[in-house]
Amino acid sequence: MSSPRRIAIRHESDIVEARREGRALGEQLGFTRGELTVIATAISEVARNIVVYAKYGEVILDVVEDRGRRCLVVVARDEGPGIEDLTRAMSDGFSTAGGLGLGLPGARRLMDDFEIVSELGKGTVVTMKKWAR
Repeated sequence: MSSPRRIAIRHESDIVEARREGRALGEQLGFTRGELTVIATAISEVARNIVVYAKYGEVILDVVEDRGRRCLVVVARDEGPGIEDLTRAMSDGFSTAGGLGLGLPGARRLMDDFEIVSELGKGTVVTMKKWAR
């Protein structure tokens, strides 16, 4: 397996790069075209949150194996303002940016495993996994 791929997220163009890299790793794992689209969409959502709310962060992509199963791991981390109310942020329709509010809840639904840790004034880390069949 390769070493983790880190993509600095500062601009919209970095979101495209993170999506592309996620799709490439997913292809190596044998995900279907539909699954690759789901992965790219989830990466877009968490990376866009970095650009909008934190201004700077990174997406780390890796492949891990657990008990003979392999998965794509996506970690989006920033040192932004943090999320004041995680419960509300994870609720469908909630948005502080005036958007549709589909970002984090949508990403959670698209991926197999989803974890978010956020601390006010320190930043947010989202970890998502998609298991290969």
